[in-house]
Amino acid sequence: MTQKTKPRVTRSSGNVFRDLGFPPDKAEHLLVRADLMIRLEKELGSRGLKQAQAAKLLGISQPRVSDLLRGRVELFSSDALIDMLARLGIKVRLVASTRARVA
Repeated sequence: MTQKTKPRVTRSSGNVFRDLGFPPDKAEHLLVRADLMIRLEKELGSRGLKQAQAAKLLGISQPRVSDLLRGRVELFSSDALIDMLARLGIKVRLVASTRARVA
């Protein structure tokens, strides 16, 4: 009988993009955009909209809705995502905080 080795576990920084090796500033932007995309996806799902219906409501093309629902975060700016949320009647508030510096 072979002995299984324990998998190595690394504590998360709280930002998956930083954990994947993105520079800190890029990782923060990606995390904000990913959070906005998740909120959009949840709202569209709860409304049960087809992609064509969502496109019309959001003022974008159906292929852009497809990109959104597939999580193509690199294709959307924060501004564009906030505009789409606003078209759905969702307010967006940004909270900025200072973290302890990591040496």
